[in-house]
Amino acid sequence: MTDRARTIDDTTISVGLLMESVQAHQKLAESHLEQLRAHTQGLDAVVRDEIRRTLIEELKLLWVESKRATEAMRRMGRSATLRVGLWSIVTSILCTGVSLLIVRSVLPSAPEIAALQARRAELSASVAILEGRGGRIDWRRCGEGARLCVRVDRKAPIYGEKSDYFVAAGY
Repeated sequence: MTDRARTIDDTTISVGLLMESVQAHQKLAESHLEQLRAHTQGLDAVVRDEIRRTLIEELKLLWVESKRATEAMRRMGRSATLRVGLWSIVTSILCTGVSLLIVRSVLPSAPEIAALQARRAELSASVAILEGRGGRIDWRRCGEGARLCVRVDRKAPIYGEKSDYFVAAGY
Protein backbone atom coordinates (compact mmCIF):
# COMPACT_ATOMS: atom_id res chain seq x y z
CA MET A 1 0.00 0.00 0.00
CA THR A 2 1.21 3.25 -0.85
CA ASP A 3 1.35 6.23 1.31
CA ARG A 4 -1.36 7.76 -0.59
CA ALA A 5 -3.63 4.77 -0.23
CA ARG A 6 -2.80 4.53 3.41
CA THR A 7 -3.62 8.24 3.88
CA ILE A 8 -6.89 7.76 2.02
CA ASP A 9 -7.54 4.69 4.08
CA ASP A 10 -6.74 6.53 7.30
CA THR A 11 -8.70 9.53 6.14
CA THR A 12 -11.62 7.34 5.12
CA ILE A 13 -11.49 5.57 8.43
CA SER A 14 -11.30 8.90 10.27
CA VAL A 15 -14.14 10.32 8.20
CA GLY A 16 -16.12 7.13 8.72
CA LEU A 17 -15.52 7.26 12.43
CA LEU A 18 -16.37 10.93 12.44
CA MET A 19 -19.57 10.19 10.52
CA GLU A 20 -20.46 7.47 12.96
CA SER A 21 -19.80 9.85 15.80
CA VAL A 22 -21.94 12.55 14.11
CA GLN A 23 -24.72 10.01 13.55
CA ALA A 24 -24.51 8.91 17.19
CA HIS A 25 -24.61 12.54 18.33
CA GLN A 26 -27.47 13.22 15.92
CA LYS A 27 -29.44 10.26 17.25
CA LEU A 28 -28.64 11.37 20.78
CA ALA A 29 -29.73 14.95 19.94
CA GLU A 30 -32.91 13.64 18.29
CA SER A 31 -33.57 11.50 21.33
CA HIS A 32 -33.03 14.50 23.60
CA LEU A 33 -35.25 16.65 21.34
CA GLU A 34 -37.97 14.00 21.47
CA GLN A 35 -37.67 13.87 25.26
CA LEU A 36 -37.75 17.68 25.33
CA ARG A 37 -40.90 17.72 23.16
CA ALA A 38 -42.57 15.16 25.40
CA HIS A 39 -41.47 17.12 28.46
CA THR A 40 -42.73 20.36 26.88
CA GLN A 41 -46.09 18.78 26.14
CA GLY A 42 -46.23 17.54 29.70
CA LEU A 43 -45.28 21.00 30.95
CA ASP A 44 -47.96 22.53 28.74
CA ALA A 45 -50.57 20.29 30.36
CA VAL A 46 -49.16 21.03 33.83
CA VAL A 47 -49.15 24.79 33.15
CA ARG A 48 -52.72 24.65 31.82
CA ASP A 49 -53.84 22.68 34.88
CA GLU A 50 -52.07 25.15 37.16
CA ILE A 51 -53.66 28.11 35.35
CA ARG A 52 -57.09 26.46 35.58
CA ARG A 53 -56.60 25.71 39.26
CA THR A 54 -55.42 29.27 39.97
CA LEU A 55 -58.27 30.75 37.93
CA ILE A 56 -60.82 28.57 39.76
CA GLU A 57 -59.39 29.63 43.14
CA GLU A 58 -59.46 33.30 42.16
CA LEU A 59 -63.02 33.00 40.84
CA LYS A 60 -64.07 31.32 44.09
CA LEU A 61 -62.49 34.17 46.07
CA LEU A 62 -64.22 36.67 43.78
CA TRP A 63 -67.52 34.84 44.33
CA VAL A 64 -67.08 34.95 48.11
CA GLU A 65 -66.18 38.66 48.02
CA SER A 66 -69.14 39.46 45.79
CA LYS A 67 -71.46 37.58 48.19
CA ARG A 68 -70.03 39.59 51.09
CA ALA A 69 -70.48 42.82 49.18
CA THR A 70 -74.05 41.84 48.26
CA GLU A 71 -74.90 41.07 51.88
CA ALA A 72 -73.31 44.32 53.02
CA MET A 73 -75.35 46.25 50.46
CA ARG A 74 -78.53 44.48 51.56
CA ARG A 75 -77.79 45.30 55.20
CA MET A 76 -77.15 48.92 54.26
CA GLY A 77 -80.42 48.99 52.29
CA ARG A 78 -82.39 47.60 55.22
CA SER A 79 -80.70 50.05 57.57
CA ALA A 80 -81.44 52.97 55.23
CA THR A 81 -85.06 51.86 54.89
CA LEU A 82 -85.38 51.63 58.66
CA ARG A 83 -83.81 55.09 59.12
CA VAL A 84 -86.07 56.65 56.50
CA GLY A 85 -89.09 55.02 58.11
CA LEU A 86 -88.11 56.28 61.56
CA TRP A 87 -87.44 59.78 60.24
CA SER A 88 -90.82 59.77 58.50
CA ILE A 89 -92.59 58.69 61.68
CA VAL A 90 -90.73 61.26 63.82
CA THR A 91 -91.43 64.02 61.28
CA SER A 92 -95.11 63.07 61.14
CA ILE A 93 -95.37 63.06 64.93
CA LEU A 94 -93.64 66.43 65.20
CA CYS A 95 -95.82 68.00 62.50
CA THR A 96 -98.97 66.64 64.11
CA GLY A 97 -97.85 67.72 67.58
CA VAL A 98 -96.98 71.24 66.45
CA SER A 99 -100.33 71.54 64.64
CA LEU A 100 -102.20 70.33 67.72
CA LEU A 101 -100.33 72.80 69.94
CA ILE A 102 -101.15 75.68 67.60
CA VAL A 103 -104.82 74.64 67.39
CA ARG A 104 -105.00 74.22 71.13
CA SER A 105 -103.48 77.62 71.82
CA VAL A 106 -105.53 79.50 69.19
CA LEU A 107 -108.96 77.86 69.44
CA PRO A 108 -111.02 78.18 72.64
CA SER A 109 -111.50 75.19 74.89
CA ALA A 110 -114.85 73.48 75.46
CA PRO A 111 -115.62 75.45 78.67
CA GLU A 112 -114.65 78.69 76.90
CA ILE A 113 -116.92 77.79 73.97
CA ALA A 114 -119.79 77.10 76.41
CA ALA A 115 -119.19 80.46 78.13
CA LEU A 116 -119.07 82.23 74.75
CA GLN A 117 -122.34 80.55 73.69
CA ALA A 118 -124.01 81.66 76.93
CA ARG A 119 -122.73 85.20 76.41
CA ARG A 120 -124.00 85.13 72.82
CA ALA A 121 -127.44 84.03 74.04
CA GLU A 122 -127.50 86.92 76.54
CA LEU A 123 -126.45 89.40 73.87
CA SER A 124 -129.04 88.05 71.42
CA ALA A 125 -131.73 88.49 74.06
CA SER A 126 -130.51 92.04 74.73
CA VAL A 127 -130.51 92.84 71.00
CA ALA A 128 -134.06 91.50 70.69
CA ILE A 129 -135.17 93.74 73.58
CA LEU A 130 -133.39 96.72 72.01
CA GLU A 131 -134.98 96.03 68.62
CA GLY A 132 -138.36 95.93 70.30
CA ARG A 133 -137.60 99.32 71.89
CA GLY A 134 -136.50 100.98 68.65
CA GLY A 135 -133.10 99.53 68.04
CA ARG A 136 -133.79 99.18 64.30
CA ILE A 137 -134.51 102.86 63.83
CA ASP A 138 -132.42 104.45 61.05
CA TRP A 139 -130.75 107.45 62.75
CA ARG A 140 -128.74 110.07 60.84
CA ARG A 141 -127.31 113.54 61.21
CA CYS A 142 -129.11 115.83 58.78
CA GLY A 143 -128.72 119.41 57.54
CA GLU A 144 -126.12 122.07 58.18
CA GLY A 145 -126.47 121.88 61.91
CA ALA A 146 -126.07 118.08 61.82
CA ARG A 147 -129.31 117.65 63.64
CA LEU A 148 -130.46 114.24 64.66
CA CYS A 149 -133.14 112.87 62.33
CA VAL A 150 -134.94 109.57 61.84
CA ARG A 151 -136.47 107.77 58.87
CA VAL A 152 -140.26 107.49 59.27
CA ASP A 153 -142.95 105.35 57.70
CA ARG A 154 -145.11 107.82 55.77
CA LYS A 155 -147.89 105.30 55.22
CA ALA A 156 -148.35 104.70 58.95
CA PRO A 157 -150.89 106.79 60.93
CA ILE A 158 -149.75 109.92 62.74
CA TYR A 159 -150.15 110.17 66.55
CA GLY A 160 -150.21 112.77 69.24
CA GLU A 161 -152.53 115.71 70.17
CA LYS A 162 -150.79 117.96 67.70
CA SER A 163 -150.16 115.10 65.21
CA ASP A 164 -146.46 115.52 65.70
CA TYR A 165 -145.54 111.84 66.33
CA PHE A 166 -144.62 109.59 63.41
CA VAL A 167 -143.95 105.85 63.29
CA ALA A 168 -140.31 105.05 62.70
CA ALA A 169 -139.60 102.99 59.55
CA GLY A 170 -139.42 99.25 60.25
CA TYR A 171 -141.94 99.33 63.17
